[in-house]
Amino acid sequence: MTLFLFLKLCGCLALLMYGMKATSDALQKMAGPQLRHVLGTMTTSRFTGMLSGIFVTAVVQSSTATTLMTVSFVNAGLITLGQSISVIMGAHIGTTITAWIMSLGFTLNMAFFVYPAFLLGILLIYLKKHRIIGDLLFGFAFLFLGLGTLKDTGLAFVSDPNANAAISTFIQRFSEPTLWNGLIFLLLGTALTICLQSSAATMALTMILCSTGTLNIHQGILMVLGENIGTTITANIAAIGANTQARRAAFAHLSINLIGVTWALIFFHPIVGFVNSLVGFDGSIIALATFHTGFNVANTLLLIGFVPYIERFVCRIIKPKISEEDEESKLKFISGGLLSTAELSILQAQKEISLFAARTNRMFAFIPTLLFETKTDEDFSKLYARIEKYEGISDNMEIEIANYLNKVTEGHLSPESKTQIRYMLREVGELESIGDSCFNMARTINQKHTKNEHFTEEQKVHIRHMFELSTKALEQMQGILDDKGLVDPNESLNIENEINNYRTQLKEANVSDINEHRYNYQAGVQYMDIICECEKLGDYVINVVEAHSHKKLTA
Repeated sequence: MTLFLFLKLCGCLALLMYGMKATSDALQKMAGPQLRHVLGTMTTSRFTGMLSGIFVTAVVQSSTATTLMTVSFVNAGLITLGQSISVIMGAHIGTTITAWIMSLGFTLNMAFFVYPAFLLGILLIYLKKHRIIGDLLFGFAFLFLGLGTLKDTGLAFVSDPNANAAISTFIQRFSEPTLWNGLIFLLLGTALTICLQSSAATMALTMILCSTGTLNIHQGILMVLGENIGTTITANIAAIGANTQARRAAFAHLSINLIGVTWALIFFHPIVGFVNSLVGFDGSIIALATFHTGFNVANTLLLIGFVPYIERFVCRIIKPKISEEDEESKLKFISGGLLSTAELSILQAQKEISLFAARTNRMFAFIPTLLFETKTDEDFSKLYARIEKYEGISDNMEIEIANYLNKVTEGHLSPESKTQIRYMLREVGELESIGDSCFNMARTINQKHTKNEHFTEEQKVHIRHMFELSTKALEQMQGILDDKGLVDPNESLNIENEINNYRTQLKEANVSDINEHRYNYQAGVQYMDIICECEKLGDYVINVVEAHSHKKLTA
């Protein structure tokens, strides 16, 4: 019987966690673009950053989701480390709303709400037009169904003689109000949260144990403090594969809660006495929710003025990885190990696409140097090898960004976001084609160098001018991808037309120049290969600009 009740308790907990996740996913899907705007713009000061953290966490009902969004933004260079710290502090306050929702589910009979919500939710899902609202209703229904069944099963479990004996024996062993016994319950709350990957689920278990009298209010509050430490582990795990700033943001998340738990332990008994006097009765679910809110609000208000010092501290502790010095050979803003939310991952990917474009621009800048400025065979070989390396980097970036975007599509996305991803995949493919064009030019120049062919001065003038037009087109494209408002996409079309006309003019002149023996046929072929490859590059640039422009219209 005890085993059955234990398995049922685990199932109820799983139902609760599923309801929390479904609710959070639906809310993120509904408000995804707005959340990106809030986190991207409301971080001008530490106080607006804190408010944005409170707002976003209250909307998505998950401090973990907000923290992962923030770490993703830092990883993508969209907000600074200092701004992220204030957002994380706000998330700590926003997450307390979840505890009050659960206390509502424990204290009220939600059966009258749950089953009608299931019915209405399934109808809206089948209507498709309001599918997201249906998903949201399903999430809330599962959440409150999980809370109700968890309460009933928890009461039955602790009432079972065998289970009650085992729990009572454990509690009594550490019932003395000593520092070490207090740390046991602190560590228990931390360990449960790490295992469940959900502070809300651990809070629900703590509320059950306190409501049945299995835990007293002191032990329950110690477990709540442990949950505040355990919930930081998810962000730190997610940041393992991220860049230095993202790992610092995750470590700041842990540091803030450790500082808060430390002062809460120092003033533990006065705090518990104040909470009890405030709610009027000992050991209640309301007392736990009140402490949870009061602790996070107080900790944020105490530390919000020390954000610069926290930033310096985490920077001193988390040093840059040695491998990050070689920025040419790896992705900078996205990582396979970074668990950001689906909607907000789009901004990360766009930042990486901008970096991809910058690297193709740098690759093209090597081409004029390879053709006109290398003085020795050794210099030529080194630069050609570097261009070849960039070609490999270009191929890898296309694959990794595309794979990342495909993973993003597996999450809950709005129709607009799905359309944006299609255009981003096109951007990535066209940027890789630009890299191919650059390498094709480098190979043509290498053949010319190997065969000791020479261009006439007139050919060099024409190539230089085509290089200038191509550089201008690439710079224009970079400005558009970086979302610099002063850059006009129509200017890219003008440059492309100029490149096309110049290519046609040179192609016609090349035939007559060969016939007039101004240079040999092989030199003419190599010359036109470079000119035509520049024209292809211009086409790819236009494709990138068009894809980006269409994507902006859907944002």
